[in-house]
Amino acid sequence: MKLLILDRDGTLNRSRDDKVASPDEWEPLPGALEAVARLNHGGWRVVLATNQSGIGRGLFDMASLNAIHVRMHRQLAAVGARVEAVFFCPHAPEEVCDCRKPAPGLFRQIGTRFGVPLAEVPAAGNALRHVQAAAAAGCPAHLLLTGQSEALRETAGELWPQLPAGTRVHSDLAEFADWLLAQPLSPKPAP
Repeated sequence: MKLLILDRDGTLNRSRDDKVASPDEWEPLPGALEAVARLNHGGWRVVLATNQSGIGRGLFDMASLNAIHVRMHRQLAAVGARVEAVFFCPHAPEEVCDCRKPAPGLFRQIGTRFGVPLAEVPAAGNALRHVQAAAAAGCPAHLLLTGQSEALRETAGELWPQLPAGTRVHSDLAEFADWLLAQPLSPKPAP
């Protein structure tokens, strides 16, 4: 199975300083939904791993988060794309948990649920904490220069020492999709 883990806010949709708290605030980044469609058509199953501390902070509730994801799924479907599942951390930053990125808990949950070795699961996101969590879980990490990392287009050299070893950098989800789809397929072991 070809499985891919993406971050949500700033990777698939526009980030907001005050959090995406309602369906009307969920706005896809240009070309991001189409990139997911291309990945799906290339055989990739896409899963999201996202921190949603707005729940723990009381900024929105589960019904609002579910409504946001309904809107997201509808917009993805409209371009022939699909996200298999959304794994999220509902905890506030001050809570101690293993699922809030940069901790690797969400990634490990995904590996367990899908029965896939995480070393074979690329993960892409726009924040340092996403690539740190991916690397800690053993996923090949990819940083996208969108959302929180967009400003790094001019000052990217400042972040490079903090990136986990082997992290690849792409301008956006579309460029990452192009790169991933151009990679040769790994041979399957003989039964």
